Amino acid sequence: MDQKKKILVLGGTGYLGQHLLVGFLEQIKQQNQPYELAFTHYSTLPQSLLNEIPSSVAFHVDLQTGQGLDSISTAFGQPDVIVNCAALSVPRVCETDPAAAMAINVPSSVVKWLSKFGDNVLLIHLSTDQVYEGAKSFYKEEDKTFPVNVYGKSKVAAEQFISANCSNYAILRSSIIYGPQTISPIEKSLPIQWIDGVLSKGAEVDFFHDEFRCPVFVKDVVDVILTLSKKWISDKKQMKLLLNVGGPDRLSRLQMAEAVATVRGYSTSLLKRVSASSVNRGVNSPADISMDISKLAQTLGMQPTPYLDGVRLTLDASQI
Repeated sequence: MDQKKKILVLGGTGYLGQHLLVGFLEQIKQQNQPYELAFTHYSTLPQSLLNEIPSSVAFHVDLQTGQGLDSISTAFGQPDVIVNCAALSVPRVCETDPAAAMAINVPSSVVKWLSKFGDNVLLIHLSTDQVYEGAKSFYKEEDKTFPVNVYGKSKVAAEQFISANCSNYAILRSSIIYGPQTISPIEKSLPIQWIDGVLSKGAEVDFFHDEFRCPVFVKDVVDVILTLSKKWISDKKQMKLLLNVGGPDRLSRLQMAEAVATVRGYSTSLLKRVSASSVNRGVNSPADISMDISKLAQTLGMQPTPYLDGVRLTLDASQI
C-alpha cells in the first residue's frame, strides 16, 4: 500500500475549511485515497468538528507570526499539499486595519516554513475576485489586477509573494462562496441563508442591482481543490497555476435574491432595487468583477453548478 499522503488545511475551522475537510474525508472513505489530514485553527476549536473528522489532527497556529507551524513538522510531518483557506476576508474590517489585513492575508510565515521542504509541497492558496478593478465584465486571469480596497490589495500582495517565493502553487481567485452551513456553524451570515431569512419575515429589503459577481457553490470550490491535490500527488509535475474560480452566472445581489424568492415562493415585490452608490459601507466595492472561468473548464474539465441549482441544494440542506 502506498504511503499515506499528508494534507494540511490552514484555517480548517472557517467556512471553506470545514467543507474542505469533509470533502477530503469523503475521498478517503469512498475512493480509498491514502490521505492523512491535519488542519490549523486560531480561535476556539469546535468539538463537533473533531467528532465528525476524528482521524484529523488539529494544531493551534498564529499565521501572522508563524507560531505553531514547527509543531506541525514534529507531530504531523512534512505535508504534501497545503491549502490556505485562512484570511481576514471582511473588506470593511480590512479597511479599518490594513496592517492586520496584510499580516494575515500575505502568508509569509507559511511560505518561509514550507521552503524547508524543498520542491515537494504544493501550496493551494485562496485568493479573491476583488483583485480586479470592476470596470468591465468577465475578467480573465491575465487581466491586470487593480484592487479598489485594502482587502483586494492584500490579496494581490499575497499572490505576488507566493508566485515569487514558491516552487509549486495554485492560486484560486474565488468569487462569493455560498452553500450549506458547516458542521460547526460559523458566526458570519451566509448569503443564501441570510436572504432566505430576511425574505421569510415578509418585509421589504434593499438589494443592489448594479454590482456583479459570479457566486460559486462551495462544493465546486472543494472539488477544484480535491482535483488539484490528487493531480499533484499522482503527477508530481511542477505546478504554477492561477485560476478564476466562480460560478457560471454573472449576477447582481438583486438577481441572487430573486433566485431565492423563486425557489421559496416569496413575493418578488419584497425586493427593492437600489444602487450600490446609495449606501456608504465604509469601503470601496468594485462594480463588476464577474469572471471568465473558461480556463477552469479547460484545465480541470469542470463545469461549476448553475446558481439556481446551487440555491436549491443550499436550501434543501437547511431543511434536513
